[in-house]
Amino acid sequence: MLESFMIGFHSIMNPQCILLILLGIIIGILFGSIPGLSATMALALFLPITYSLASVPGVVLLVSLYIGGISGGLIAAILTRIPGTPSSVATCFDGYPMTQKGQGAKALGVGIVFSFIGTLFSTIVLIFLAPFLAKIAIQFGAYEYFAVAVFSLSMMCGLSGKSMIKGLMSGILGCIFATVGMDSITNVPRYTFNVSDLASGFNILPVLIGLFAISEIIVSAETAKKASKMKVVQVDMKHIRGFGFSLKELYGQCSNTITSCLVGTGIGILPGMGGGVANVLNYGIIKNKSKYPEKFGTGIIDGLVASETSNNAAIGGALVPLLALGIPGDTVTAMLLGGLTIQGISPGPLMFTQNVDIVYSIFLTMIFGAIAMLFIEFYGLRIFVKLLKIPKQYLLPGIFVFCVIGSYGLNNRMFDVWGVLLFGLIGYAFNKMRIPSSPFILGFIIGPIAETNLRRGLMFSQGSFLPFVTSPVADLFFALTIFALIFFIISNKKHQSTRNTQNQQSVPSQTKDM
Repeated sequence: MLESFMIGFHSIMNPQCILLILLGIIIGILFGSIPGLSATMALALFLPITYSLASVPGVVLLVSLYIGGISGGLIAAILTRIPGTPSSVATCFDGYPMTQKGQGAKALGVGIVFSFIGTLFSTIVLIFLAPFLAKIAIQFGAYEYFAVAVFSLSMMCGLSGKSMIKGLMSGILGCIFATVGMDSITNVPRYTFNVSDLASGFNILPVLIGLFAISEIIVSAETAKKASKMKVVQVDMKHIRGFGFSLKELYGQCSNTITSCLVGTGIGILPGMGGGVANVLNYGIIKNKSKYPEKFGTGIIDGLVASETSNNAAIGGALVPLLALGIPGDTVTAMLLGGLTIQGISPGPLMFTQNVDIVYSIFLTMIFGAIAMLFIEFYGLRIFVKLLKIPKQYLLPGIFVFCVIGSYGLNNRMFDVWGVLLFGLIGYAFNKMRIPSSPFILGFIIGPIAETNLRRGLMFSQGSFLPFVTSPVADLFFALTIFALIFFIISNKKHQSTRNTQNQQSVPSQTKDM
């Protein structure tokens, strides 16, 4: 392992990679701190830039954007009570009340420090757990990879949000779009309609930019002028020592920190969960085990520690199944999967033998990025607060132009620009119909992997399906698929019944008026 770390260290210890780490953290924090933007949009926007970079610098930039984007959400959550990202929802519960009590600087300091701790802990878990899983998975064949792909596709249900049916529709549509182009095995054109540009299929880059950037720009543009300006609380940072809280308070949060790290990393490893689930769930866990649960929501650092430690711990956790098995755990890791695909890298066990420099560059980028985030976020806070006030009607057109230029620069052809606009409209339609976009990406990327390994397996077995169900590893993943589907169905029904109960309670009783 030490030799592998030296390879990774040598790969990123150059001015270009160091600059990209700093740039990625800064831009990620910016996108995370402005409500309406997100870590996902940051990755989608900068994918065209990574296409022109070598593999290591490209991956370094994407991982840095990921770290900065998740952590940046705490700024808006604490100062405006609007979570910059879904991963910072629970940060609002105690962060904004602390700001109202004049403890805004302390709240920001606590959030930043424990974001760093959560990221660092999950990185250590990633470093030791991912290679171990990869050693097991490296022995997989077509049968096992097909089972893994089926398990990955079952995560459509976990990324479906409120409606599992709509999520499955989105995922199936992604699989359908992925079939356009030349057949990977027989080299026969499929669904090209004699259009030469369709022979190579839809590139992953226009799909990602369109669904996650252009669609959000259109949605935001609808309400940009009408939206009321956010009230950003000004925080005096001049008279704050260190990060605004004492070592005694830091030590007092040891138990909460350990619990939050374990919960966040564990939830991050589970496909279909991510930081959005981790911060809210862990907040409830910490509140329930607290000696003074009645104080939660009134402005105490315990709630901030619970949210910011767990959502950042989910970063490294989500990368474990992505790197070891090629399974994206949430929307952002689905974007990372697309970014690695653009670089010609297939996440999975072979990465640990064929792309050692990439894997350990990711590990070291996580460590250096967490350290950079700690200082950039705190000392650059005044600048990020000012950027919160930029009107979206000025910000969005520039992002749109950047997206179009980036898509054109992919292959210097207008077809990719039209592709971005097409998938932007699809994403906009999804938004209007409340259909999630993440399953579409999962189907688009994983669908071809499942198809290819199914056909290869059938070729090896001369058309027999028996080897698919006699392989112990394949059986394990098929069992996990069934378990995941049952879990998501039960969870979806519980959420549905809870929403129905809340709706019934919110409807005023009219029996007394009759």
